[in-house]
Amino acid sequence: MTKQNRILASMAIMVAVTMLCRPGLGQSAPVDPAYQQSFDKWKADLMADMKDNWLPLAGLFWLKAGPNTFGTDAKNAFVLPEHTAPARAGEFDLQGSDVSVKFASGVQATIDGKPVTTAKLQADTSGKATVLELGKLRMHVIQRGQRIGIRVKDLDSAAVHDYRPEFYPLNISYKITATWIPSDGKKMVDVPNVLGDVTPTPVAGEASFKINGEEVRLSALGGDPKEALFFIFKDLTSKTDTYPPGRFLYSEPVVNNTIVLDFNEAYNPPCSVTPYATCPLPPKQNQLAVAIPAGEKYDRKSAAGHH
Repeated sequence: MTKQNRILASMAIMVAVTMLCRPGLGQSAPVDPAYQQSFDKWKADLMADMKDNWLPLAGLFWLKAGPNTFGTDAKNAFVLPEHTAPARAGEFDLQGSDVSVKFASGVQATIDGKPVTTAKLQADTSGKATVLELGKLRMHVIQRGQRIGIRVKDLDSAAVHDYRPEFYPLNISYKITATWIPSDGKKMVDVPNVLGDVTPTPVAGEASFKINGEEVRLSALGGDPKEALFFIFKDLTSKTDTYPPGRFLYSEPVVNNTIVLDFNEAYNPPCSVTPYATCPLPPKQNQLAVAIPAGEKYDRKSAAGHH
C-alpha cells in the first residue's frame, strides 16, 4: 500500500470512528481493552460493596426514648427476621443521643468477637460504629438528623445471592471532559433524602459540559477535587430504564480546571436494592432535561418496593 493510500485508509478509519463516537447515536467505537478492564474492576468493586453493605440489610428501626425491646417475637418493639435470633433478645436504651444495649439472659452476642451482655454503642456518625454480632445478624446504630436507629444486616440474606445488576453497553462517548467551575465555598443547595429530610449541603463547584446537544451543569455535593467529586443526578432515562429517583457518580480528580465524568460508571444508590437505606436524592439543579443512556439500569419489575 502506498503512503498516500495508507493516509487515506487511516483517515477513513478516523472518520468512521468519529461517526461512531458521536453522542446520541447509541453506538460507540470498539472499547479499548484497558478501559474495559478498568470498567470491569470498577463494576466488581461496586457489586462487592452492595453485597457486603447493602443487600444483606434486614431491618431499620428508629428508636424511641427509653427502652426498645427487640427479638423475633412480634410483641417486641423491634421485630427481627424470623429464625435469626431468640424470641426476646434484649433491649436498646436511648437516652438523649446515647444508645446502650442489654441482652436477655442466655443470649450469646459479641462485639469484635468478644462476648457481651451490656454495652454502650457508638453511632455510624462517629466513624467507628459499634457492631453487635448475634448469630448471622449484625446490628449498629445510625444517626440521621434527629433520628437515631438500629440497622440490621443478615449475612444469610437471599438478596445477596439473587443480585444481578444490569448496565447499558459500554460507550466511550459518555466519558466526558467537563469544565470545572469551583465554588466560593459559600454556596449551599438543599439535598433531600428518602426520609423526607432536607439537608443544606455545601457545593464544591460545578461541572459544565455538553451532552447530546444540551448544555449541562452538575453541582458536586461532596468529595475532594484532588481525588474525586461526588454527584447525584437524574436524567430522562429515569422514566424508562434507570432508577427513578436518580443515580450516583464519582468523578476523576480535577486537573487544570477540567474534570472527567464517566457516565458509564453512574450507579444506583443503595436504596435501589433495600428499603432500609437512607439515600440522598438529586437536588433540583441536578435533574437534567437530557437522556444519558449509560451506566447502571434498573429493573422495575423485580425491584418493586425499593425507593
